[in-house]
Amino acid sequence: MAAFDPLYYPYSSRRNVIMAKKGMVATSQPLAAQAGLDILKKGGNAIDAAIATAACLTVLEPTSNGIGGDAFALVWTKGKLHGLNASGPAPQSISIEAVKALGHEVMPSHGLLPVTVPGAPAAWAALSKRFGKLPLTEVLQPAIDYAEQGFPISPTLGYYWAAAYHSFKKNVQGEAFQAWFDTFAPGGRAPRIGEIWRSPDHGATLRLIAETNAEAFYRGELAEKIDQFFRKHGGFLSKEDLADYHPEWVDPIKINYRGYDVWEIPPNGQGIVALMALNILKGFHFSDQESVDTYHTQLEAIKLAFADGKKFVTDPREMRVKVEELLSDHYAAQRRQLISSTARLPEAGEPPAGGTVYLAAADEEGNMISFIQSNFQGFGSGLVVPGTGISLQNRGKDFSLDPNHANALQPGKKTYHTIIPGFLTKGEQAVGPFGVMGGYMQPQGHVQVVMNLIDFQLNPQAALDRPRWRWIKDNVVEVEPNFPDHIAQALARRGHEIRKAIDHTGFGRGQIIVRDPETGVLTGGTEPRTDGQIAAW
Repeated sequence: MAAFDPLYYPYSSRRNVIMAKKGMVATSQPLAAQAGLDILKKGGNAIDAAIATAACLTVLEPTSNGIGGDAFALVWTKGKLHGLNASGPAPQSISIEAVKALGHEVMPSHGLLPVTVPGAPAAWAALSKRFGKLPLTEVLQPAIDYAEQGFPISPTLGYYWAAAYHSFKKNVQGEAFQAWFDTFAPGGRAPRIGEIWRSPDHGATLRLIAETNAEAFYRGELAEKIDQFFRKHGGFLSKEDLADYHPEWVDPIKINYRGYDVWEIPPNGQGIVALMALNILKGFHFSDQESVDTYHTQLEAIKLAFADGKKFVTDPREMRVKVEELLSDHYAAQRRQLISSTARLPEAGEPPAGGTVYLAAADEEGNMISFIQSNFQGFGSGLVVPGTGISLQNRGKDFSLDPNHANALQPGKKTYHTIIPGFLTKGEQAVGPFGVMGGYMQPQGHVQVVMNLIDFQLNPQAALDRPRWRWIKDNVVEVEPNFPDHIAQALARRGHEIRKAIDHTGFGRGQIIVRDPETGVLTGGTEPRTDGQIAAW
C-alpha cells in the first residue's frame, strides 16, 4: 500500500477524483491550468508549467494577482525541498513619520503608500534559471497570447471583477488611478461574463520580462516607467528600490504531524501560523470529524497560533523570537494547556527569548511545485503603471505605524505576508503540494486541509470539498452556508460567536496534488469555490 492512504478512498468525494501519470497542473482558472499542461507536453517540467500557469493567471485572473505582486514557492526536485521567498521590501525612502505626515494613522489600502517592491517577475526568472528546462520566452508565450488576443470572462472572475470596479469607483479618486480604469474598465464598466477582454500593454510587458529574464522590470525599461509614475504622483517606490531587489532562496520550515512532515516558507510568511496550530493539535486525538470537540479544538488552536503570529511574525531580520522556539514541542504543550471546553479570547504567549492565486504542478520525473502569488487584496493598490498593464500590489497595508510593533514600517523591511504555499512529505518521499489562497484564511485553510487528509483520511478532492470555518477575531467565527447546523449551534453553546455566511466568498480556494511513491500516479483535487480545474496528462 502507498504511504498516503487517502489515495485509496476515491468515493469519499461527491466529485470525480482526477488521476494521471505523466503530469498534472491544478489551479483556479481552467485556461491557465491548460497552458501549464501544454508546457509539460512541449518538454517542460513541473517548474516550467508552474511559471507558465502563474504568468497566465496575471492575465486570466487579475482580480487576485498581477505582474506587480509577490510570490512564494516550494519546489521538490531530486529528493529535496527548496523554498523561494519573492516578497519585496518597503521602499528605502518611506518611513512611519513620512506616512503620518501625509495624514494617515494606519497604512491605507489603496494608492501609492502600500506599494512594496513587486517580487513575482523575479520569482519566475529565478525558478526558470535554477530548475527550468525551457527558455522563459517559450514558457511565458501562452500568457502573452491571452493578453494580446483576449479571453472570455468566466463566472467567478466576472463576479469579483464587477465588485472591485464598483468599490474602486466609489472609494478611489485622482489621476494616479486612471490607468486602472483604462485597463480594467475600458468601456466605463467591468467586462461582463462571457465578454472578451484583452490587454495588449500587459502582453508587451510580459514579452519584455521573458526576453530579459525579468531584468527589464528591475533594471531596465519597465523599472524606468515605474519610477516615473511614482515620481509624478509623489510616491516612494523608486528605480533604485527595484534595482536592489533579488528574491531569496530559503530553507523551508516544518513540523511533524502524525508521521507526515508539513512544510511552509519561513517568516516573513504566515505559514508558521499553520504549523503552530498543527503542533498544538497533534496533542489531541480526533476520531470523528463531525464532532463539536473537533471543531472547537481546531478553532482554539488557530486562535492561539494567530495571536502569536500577529505579535511576532515580520521580516526575519527583525523578529524578536526564533522560529525554532515558536515551533518547539515544549511551547506547543504550553499553548495546548490553554484549550478548555469553552471558547476563550486569544492572547499571544511568551516563548523563551531567543487577493491571491495558488497552483500546484507535478511531472513524470517526480518534480513537484507549490506556488502562490498575490496582489494582497483583490486588484491590490488600484494602481496600474500607464502603458504597461502592471497592476501594483498593496502588500504594505499590513505594516503597523506603531514603532513598537514587531511589524512596524521601516525602510527596506519586508512586512508580515499572508500568502503561503504548503507541501507534505513522509520519510524521504514527497507526498505533494497543497495550498489554500485567501488572506488570513490561508493558515486556517492549511490546518483544515491537512487534517482532512491525515486525520480523517479523505482524498484530495474530498479534503477540499468539506465545509469550512474561519476565525475572524475575538470569539467570532464565520462558517460556510453548508456547514452543519447542529455543529454550529453546539459551538455557539461553547461560547463561539457563530455567523453563517451567505455564500462561499472568503473561505479560500485551494488545490492539492499527491503522488503515489510506488507507482508515480498523481491524484489531484481542485476547488469547488471557484472556476478551478485540474489539467492532467
